[in-house]
Amino acid sequence: MPNKEKLSAVAELVEHFNGSSATVITEYRGLTVKQVTQLRQALGRDTTYAVVKNTLTRRAAAEAGVSIEDSLLVGPTAIAFVKGDPVEAAKGLRDFAKANPLLVIKGGVLEGKSLSAADVSSIADLDSREVLLAKVAGVLKALPTRAAALFQAPLSQVARLAKALEDKTPGDAAAAVEAGTEGPVVGEAGDVAAEAPAADEAPSETPAEPAEQ
Repeated sequence: MPNKEKLSAVAELVEHFNGSSATVITEYRGLTVKQVTQLRQALGRDTTYAVVKNTLTRRAAAEAGVSIEDSLLVGPTAIAFVKGDPVEAAKGLRDFAKANPLLVIKGGVLEGKSLSAADVSSIADLDSREVLLAKVAGVLKALPTRAAALFQAPLSQVARLAKALEDKTPGDAAAAVEAGTEGPVVGEAGDVAAEAPAADEAPSETPAEPAEQ
């Protein structure tokens, strides 16, 4: 790939990293163009599933300030850049991987925190953001000044408040909102709730191998 094209590819990846709330790194070895297209459609408009080159991805992640373990960028790699609900994206990837075992979920990043494959699976088991927000609706009625902030809050904070509402009395849950909930809780299903198809280079109908690692 000529240097100009590499710079353009890196810049595009940096934009994806900067615009995403979460990224999920996968290995797509053996998937056909049709299967990758089906996966992109299943993930919806708010997630871009892009086949990437590992060397360029490392450079782009560094430029975007995103920490990705080197072990995740080995072999044919494709990344789901999630701009919508990370839970829905995780569910889509998990369900597709169950039906198509050639797709391997390796890990990723959520709200700046590293995710293992097990973390992604745990996020997929959680309620969506809409469901979580519904669970704290009663608390928001009592605390209207907090409502606007909560709807913009990180997914982990919403999940923590939903858990408080389930496990405690409304008064306790309201106190949790007033006190605020800070700190990463990735990796525990009870604490974390966990784009249109991109015009990225797709693999061939036969198992694809990347041109460059």
